[in-house]
Amino acid sequence: VQLQASGGGLVQAGGSLTLSCTASGSFISGNTMGWYRRAPGKERELVATVFGTRNIRYSDSVKGRFAISRDNAKNTVYLQMNSLKPEDTAVYYCYADNSDDLRYTVDVWGQGTLVTVSS
Repeated sequence: VQLQASGGGLVQAGGSLTLSCTASGSFISGNTMGWYRRAPGKERELVATVFGTRNIRYSDSVKGRFAISRDNAKNTVYLQMNSLKPEDTAVYYCYADNSDDLRYTVDVWGQGTLVTVSS
């Protein structure tokens, strides 16, 4: 399984961007997909994940501003980012769990896409 992300770029504070990520290969449709990010000098952190279509988790820092969604037919996950802040500047990594067993995960990571928010 491979993850191909796109949509990063430079945006002014208050602006919006949409990231997308498509899983190719033998991906188990409906499994958890989502986004993590790593800001300069910081640890990687969860942004948002979705399992199925309704089991959604957001970090507190993006709640109310970001929205995650998916198209299972396309094995694609989206991250709509609104009201962006300079502190959202980071490399955003697409994530997918390709396990067929709920007892463990099979973590798959995309290559990362840079989001830069200017003040």
